[in-house]
Amino acid sequence: MWLESHAGLGPLPGLFPDLAALRAAPPAKLWPVADPDLRWLDDLNPAQREAVTYGEGPLLVVAGAGTGKTRTLAYRVAYLVAQGAPPERILLLTFTRRAAEEMLSRAEGVLRRAGDVRGRAWGGTFHATASRLLRLHGQAAGLSPDFTVLDGGDAEDLLGLLRHELGLASRDRRFPRKATCLAIYSRAVNGTEDLSTVLARHFPWTAAWEDELRTLFRAYVDRKKRLRVLDFDDLLLYWREMVADPALARELSAQFDHLLVDEYQDTNRLQAEILRGMRIGNDNVTVVGDDAQSIYRFRGATVRNILDFPREFPGARIVALEENYRSTMPILRTANALIAQARERYTKNLWSPRERGPRPLLVACRDERAQDEFVVGEVLARYEAGVPLRNQAVLFRAAHHTASLEVELARRGIPFRKYGGLKFVETAHIKDALAFLRVAENPRDELAWFRILELLDGVGPVTVSRALAHLAQHGHRPEAIAFFSGPSASREDLERLGKLLAELRGDLPLPAQVERVRRFYEPLLTALYDHAPARLRDLESLEVIASGYSSRRSFLADLQLDPPESAADLAGPPHLDDDWLVLSTIHSAKGCEWDAVYLIHAADGFLPSDLATGSEEEIEEELRLVYVALTRAKTYLTVTWPLRYAYRRWGAADAHGYAQLCRFFTPAVRETMEEGTAGGDVGTPSEGHGVTRFDGAARIRARWG
Repeated sequence: MWLESHAGLGPLPGLFPDLAALRAAPPAKLWPVADPDLRWLDDLNPAQREAVTYGEGPLLVVAGAGTGKTRTLAYRVAYLVAQGAPPERILLLTFTRRAAEEMLSRAEGVLRRAGDVRGRAWGGTFHATASRLLRLHGQAAGLSPDFTVLDGGDAEDLLGLLRHELGLASRDRRFPRKATCLAIYSRAVNGTEDLSTVLARHFPWTAAWEDELRTLFRAYVDRKKRLRVLDFDDLLLYWREMVADPALARELSAQFDHLLVDEYQDTNRLQAEILRGMRIGNDNVTVVGDDAQSIYRFRGATVRNILDFPREFPGARIVALEENYRSTMPILRTANALIAQARERYTKNLWSPRERGPRPLLVACRDERAQDEFVVGEVLARYEAGVPLRNQAVLFRAAHHTASLEVELARRGIPFRKYGGLKFVETAHIKDALAFLRVAENPRDELAWFRILELLDGVGPVTVSRALAHLAQHGHRPEAIAFFSGPSASREDLERLGKLLAELRGDLPLPAQVERVRRFYEPLLTALYDHAPARLRDLESLEVIASGYSSRRSFLADLQLDPPESAADLAGPPHLDDDWLVLSTIHSAKGCEWDAVYLIHAADGFLPSDLATGSEEEIEEELRLVYVALTRAKTYLTVTWPLRYAYRRWGAADAHGYAQLCRFFTPAVRETMEEGTAGGDVGTPSEGHGVTRFDGAARIRARWG
């Protein structure tokens, strides 16, 4: 396993000259076995065991899709503890709280030490860990420990407010919208790039406003400091600034003997700088990831972090996981052939002991309607063969690609769930409820005050500004809102609000606080929003979540930093008769797997997107995106593309266009697939809407092994 060039010339000369030697050399140090019962290591294959039992020093685990990276990382934690590492001196960084909890629970399970790992080790997302460290050490960086965290919507609103105050919204030429301003700010922060570079590379249409944007962002930083609030990017920025200070960096580094990072290919430059800064005194850092699954460049992630790890941590051991536990060998042959086109990568060839199985299908469809009919027909055929709908998924590059498919599914009465849209805590009623708790936690949080007060009759921006001045005059005591002289229509509610906030600032348990907020807010919700019963059930779900927390601060931090996707996340397992087809963007599908996967619209312009082919880096990421889609499939993989597609008519232009197969399905890739057509005449004689040129008997026989 090495970094290779697209031309197949082997290792890149001079870039990583010692990678082959690193892989062949014995580990720098293997600890003696301190735990007499390490039989659980027998659960691992040789490559996993090599990674798990590695001694001290930097370790890069290149984990191909479906190769058991979660098990490897969890067992690595368990092995460290078994060798005497105190759990509280282990930091596990993941991209979701759920992933950290699962890994620590697994480690605890194999060690048979209930509560010893999960209750003591540090585990969570970069942002959640940053929040926790800033509570402990942030005062050294001039940060008040009672800060609250803005979600993306609140950060946009604050930028919008400042945009208005600075007069940027009233220019003759339209200034970038608040959402665009936040995207520019976030891209500059996470990519550690200068503003001029970010504008030229990612937002060229806003380059004329560079000076004004700098002014806006300075005001944004100043206002956040005055309000004692941080946005998501600030959490990482403050952490980076702390490790940039030599004395504080030594203190933070000394807090942990071992750092482990999951999904390292999804980290941004800022996170890589933090990781380097946290390793002063020892280089005990383990990162796990797959360069072939780096698909979040639009969020600031860079594949360079995992490719450059051996350079950043000299002497790093590199272990490749190639045994796949998810897919059949025919699917892996297609995936391997496709990713081999990458210009620069860690070479690995996924393999599986599941040799048998149907070859992936590549189906050219006459048009979008034929594609819809074919996919639905295949879904129903799999269902009749015993594959539940929820074990099947239709994947696509962009959400609008399923517009006609959703109509066809509805016409056929097939239930489906489409992944995307607002998260649970981004819905208006949940944001309203949380605003009451945010004010109780940080009375200077003006955005939360705006949200609460504008719920009341007769209260607008001018009244809110007067109310904030009133609160400042009374030492920012939230209960002082009870005697603010607001509009007559809101007097009674203001008194009730003052009493509520006084209660929340008392010693009520957290679930009781959420229950008090719900009772106060219920009549306002009913008057302001439609679908009130469903929204009220969400508030009851919020009480359920709160019952698992001992403090309001940790509750708010977790909900902001790693929220549930929807209220459905809080439910138990589905009933036996609950079933639905999964529709998902490829980005949302990462980390998931299904028995049958259908990748639709595999045509140039759709995939790769015509908006993501402006540079070699963008095209490479689109290639990796296709690879991620293919490797979600366990047994059945179908790729479809319409020859003819509809688009919006402009002037006298034809309302249809003609597509070409996605450029990544080269002859070498297509040799691993079974090709066919659907929907009639697409260049090959056929009848009806079926697929032609398939060996039906072979496909049926393959189901039986």
